[in-house]
Amino acid sequence: MHHQYLHGSAEPIHLVLAREDPNQIARDLYYLTYVSRARAQLIAALKDSLQALARITDATRTKSDELTAIQRSQNQERRNLEREKASRERVLASVSEQIGRQRRELENLKRDEARLTKLVERLARELARAKPPKRAKAPLTNRTVPEPDDGDGAFRQLKGRMHLPVTGELVARFGSPRNERGFSSKGIFIRSRAGQEVKAVAAGRVVFADWLRGFGNLLIVDHGGGYMSLYGNNEALFRRTGDEIRGGEALASVGASGGNEETGLYFELRYQGKPFDPLTWSTLK
Repeated sequence: MHHQYLHGSAEPIHLVLAREDPNQIARDLYYLTYVSRARAQLIAALKDSLQALARITDATRTKSDELTAIQRSQNQERRNLEREKASRERVLASVSEQIGRQRRELENLKRDEARLTKLVERLARELARAKPPKRAKAPLTNRTVPEPDDGDGAFRQLKGRMHLPVTGELVARFGSPRNERGFSSKGIFIRSRAGQEVKAVAAGRVVFADWLRGFGNLLIVDHGGGYMSLYGNNEALFRRTGDEIRGGEALASVGASGGNEETGLYFELRYQGKPFDPLTWSTLK
């Protein structure tokens, strides 16, 4: 039987010629038929198993390829996310730096403006002590818009007829923002070529001629009646404190000493220490 299993079915005639017992031959044939059938079933099952294994192998290979592709895609996505994260961090750092710079700039502008305001107030007090007392006027609060028509002296006659100190391009008006945080300008800025003469808008006396942080080489003229004109960002000053000047006389030359990126004149008009729009008095509207 072991031989039969290993070497396949023997021919019945071989069994007959071997002169075996016919009953034994019948039994052997029955057993051989049973074993052959079982072997065929086993072989068929093995074939089915091999085919299933092949299908599973193919499916496993396909899934492996899919997993490899997914892992590759995930790795690429992770690299993309890391690059985006690094880019966002750079943007946030840049924005934070810009915000910090703007805050510092705003604080500097506030300090510069406070420094100029204190200077004008001090000059006004000194001028008031040097002159005889005049009729008292209603005090101006921080929110009061000054009314220059109430002043005394000849300066108020220039309203609507005043020539600006330099010719050039008006790039910043009174009240316009001086930075991104909305800090408003108390004067105007006229872009002009370097070295151009800056001329007095009216007769008066120089009460300040020196460098002031934020305004560069600054010259302030007292016109009487509470009026002052301020000329900043100059390259050079031609007059000194105490000089009497005439309208149209050269006071300074245009520059960029106030920290501006371009040359030009920063110009203010003040009444009782309060700034007002120079364009409301000039021939340029």
